[in-house]
Amino acid sequence: MGIKQLSKLIGEHAPSAIKEISLEALNGRKIAIDASMQIYQFLVAVRSDGGGGGPSSSLTNEAGEVTSHLQGMWYRTLRFVEAGIKPVYVFDGKPPTLKGGELAKRKEAKDKAQKDLAAATEAGNVEDMERFSKRTVHMTKDHIADCMKLIRLMGMPVVEAPCEAEAQCAELAKAGLVYGAASEDMDTLTFGTPKLIRKMFATAESKIPVLEFDHKKILEGFEMTNDQFIDVCILAGCDYCDTIKGVAATTAFKLIKQHGNLEEVLKNVDKEKIPKDVDYDEVRKLFVTPEVTEASKIELKWGEPDREGLLQFLVTERQFNPERINKGIDKLVKARAGGQQMRMDSFFKPMPADPSSSSKKRKVEEPPPKKGKGGEKKQKK
Repeated sequence: MGIKQLSKLIGEHAPSAIKEISLEALNGRKIAIDASMQIYQFLVAVRSDGGGGGPSSSLTNEAGEVTSHLQGMWYRTLRFVEAGIKPVYVFDGKPPTLKGGELAKRKEAKDKAQKDLAAATEAGNVEDMERFSKRTVHMTKDHIADCMKLIRLMGMPVVEAPCEAEAQCAELAKAGLVYGAASEDMDTLTFGTPKLIRKMFATAESKIPVLEFDHKKILEGFEMTNDQFIDVCILAGCDYCDTIKGVAATTAFKLIKQHGNLEEVLKNVDKEKIPKDVDYDEVRKLFVTPEVTEASKIELKWGEPDREGLLQFLVTERQFNPERINKGIDKLVKARAGGQQMRMDSFFKPMPADPSSSSKKRKVEEPPPKKGKGGEKKQKK
């Protein structure tokens, strides 16, 4: 389902389920992060900063190799750690079979963008060159392997999902291994994560507050069961099937309210508008029982950063600035030492809700205040 559609629906029917917080309000939290989404964002940054859609010189090394994915992952992880967050990076596995149609559409769109980019380049239209080049970005296995290696060298846990990363993030959160799942994909809520953290990937300069969605409060506000909520999301549009013609989020919500479930809705809508060859039972199963590694089989460990390994990988192999990398490693070491002084219950106890969160203008939570010796300390940015 589209981010705006579902966010608007939640805002209308369950406003208390959305809370604006600062990044520092997640101090002491373990957060499962959809890594692939971040890498793609960093790769797009190459095209965004380069003139005419070309790579920015600041995001490539002397050999001309793109390093934006490594730079982005390095500095963003440092920012998270300095805010007191314990990140768990989760990577996509193979896509589910039913996602084949969606992937085919994306490939078709990329092929078209490639042709449009060639035409814009020939015409010398710089604005169109930059616009279309962003649509041709492709994340490779090498990009993913690079980021996995970097994260492990930084001392952070990596989880390789057998299928969808957002489903695996939700699994970790439902089991209590992490506080919530950080992703811009609203399907993460459909997979049942207790907390969805959005806007966590925004830059510090943007001043955009982090959004925390509470799954339980959404169901309460919608006055629906989780199964009904999943049906709303399927009807409103997901990666596994096309939507019923004319049915968006608001209509999907009304239809489930009126008919109770997806099966009854399908009996009462114009059959000509229902997409052909869609097995809705199978689509629902992908959300109810997704292919994930059981949380009980996953052990999350945070360790000391490997200074020698990081310098070899980033400085020697990828020509990063050694002074900056050493300073970053020092920050990791300092943050890890500071994190040991946090209360153990801070890793699991929910943050107190802002009483004004249900109002139209929600106040951004302030970071926890500093306490005396032996108490909880806030990590400085």
